[in-house]
Amino acid sequence: MMRNFSPPWWARNPHIQTILPVLTKVDRPVLSRQRLELSDGDFIDLDWLGKPKKSAPIIVIIHGLEGSSESHYVRRLLADCSAQSLCAVVHHHRSCSGESNRKARSYHSGDTQDLQEHLTWIKSHYPDSPLFAVGYSLGGNVLTKYLGEYADQSLIEKAVVVSAPLALSACAKRLEKGFSKVYQSYLIKQLQQKVKNKVNNPLLADQIPVSLSEIPQLRTFYEFDHRITAPLHGFNGADDYYYRASGMRFLQDIHRPTLVIHAADDPFMNEDVIPNINQCASKVTYELHNKGGHVGFIDGGTPFKPRYYLEQRILNFLTS
Repeated sequence: MMRNFSPPWWARNPHIQTILPVLTKVDRPVLSRQRLELSDGDFIDLDWLGKPKKSAPIIVIIHGLEGSSESHYVRRLLADCSAQSLCAVVHHHRSCSGESNRKARSYHSGDTQDLQEHLTWIKSHYPDSPLFAVGYSLGGNVLTKYLGEYADQSLIEKAVVVSAPLALSACAKRLEKGFSKVYQSYLIKQLQQKVKNKVNNPLLADQIPVSLSEIPQLRTFYEFDHRITAPLHGFNGADDYYYRASGMRFLQDIHRPTLVIHAADDPFMNEDVIPNINQCASKVTYELHNKGGHVGFIDGGTPFKPRYYLEQRILNFLTS
């Protein structure tokens, strides 16, 4: 039976919901890695759980900003998929699998091309397997945009979107305030290091739009996206990028059953990410919880071994 989400007394704070899962990761099952060569000469790495079976679904997992198959939410979902003998594959964004990608560009919140190439490859090799997808945070925004862009041509048949920053500009501003600045600083440092590595690569240095000395000055997402993400990916500045890449306006064009889950206390976001009924297609089920933090949703257990709402909700929606 599906349980409703209600946090325990000790996990009602959004930062506990957001941080504790990082500190209490579960073991993940053994995965097999596959490298997928992309049409532009770059690559992404895919981590497979199990092998596809004829007519059985494949669950495509799309991680968040600077995530990977090691992310706490991915590990938990993989563990639950393994327990239910479900085949799953982790879609790594460029540069997120432990090895720098070949191009000056990397990935961004609206990058659906790599996902489409990945899905096309799967369908060409396993045409009888329906594709389900789960996208978390940035990966959830990518998934939302993909579903709306491709509409009835989507290769994904069912989807779940978790804690997605569907209004990128508002989320960038939210992360400049209060304790949320801690999350921004943590993620920006990782992004800065990847850019430094490319500036130090003689094959890429002249394609990077900033110098080595300028990188530490980019301390907010807006500054980073304006100076690096936007020019490297063909946008006319951060505002253009945020408008064109935000998933919100694609919700109304989704043709596949899709569950969108948000927490009202998510420290990465504000009320601008909450769509109204007119912004959602009939195929979209929207679930807003008062609590849950960012990709948290602890609903029981103990602080040393939390229990989660997400995995049961995700797999219940996808497999029912």
